[in-house]
Amino acid sequence: MSRFSSCLTVRPRRVGRALGVLAVAGLLSACSGWGDKLPDVSTLGGLVTPYKIDIVQGNVVTREQAQALQVGMSRQQVRELLGSPLLASVFHADRWDYVFTFRRQGQATQQRKLTVYFKAEALERFEADELPSEEEFVSSLDVKRKSGKAPAMQATDEQLKTFQERNAAPAGSQAPVPDAPPASTSYPPLENPGSVR
Repeated sequence: MSRFSSCLTVRPRRVGRALGVLAVAGLLSACSGWGDKLPDVSTLGGLVTPYKIDIVQGNVVTREQAQALQVGMSRQQVRELLGSPLLASVFHADRWDYVFTFRRQGQATQQRKLTVYFKAEALERFEADELPSEEEFVSSLDVKRKSGKAPAMQATDEQLKTFQERNAAPAGSQAPVPDAPPASTSYPPLENPGSVR
């Protein structure tokens, strides 16, 4: 029986180590599932976020530009109206794609597409997403915070009198004497007139 009892004896150190490793592995795997639910440490709990610049990519095509397209226009006329296409494929030589993407922090990405089809070097048809007017597009770019009332740029007569009274010279003082004009300066030439290189 002594043979079997030695097999059944478990060393407490090994058990402690095994339990410790299992506990650490369990904690680490449990934390991985909370990544999307916990606030990001880099944003200080969501209170402060780093600045991300606005990203504008592609060609801006407005509703007015799309309305100016006419069937039968040449490739050059379309290029002058819409600009160079973002994608002109070798495999689809009769198709130009204009894609515009605008990403701004805290807002959904805006993406608009316009595809122009040619047949025999003339515009055959075009397909477009809902395009903004030029005015709508410009107003969507304006992110200036409207501050309160603009400061007055011209002083009133009352403000001018107050300023003059505050800055009036004492009765016994003289007006400051202007400094003497600087002596005229004359510099020698940078190179000797007779030297030639």
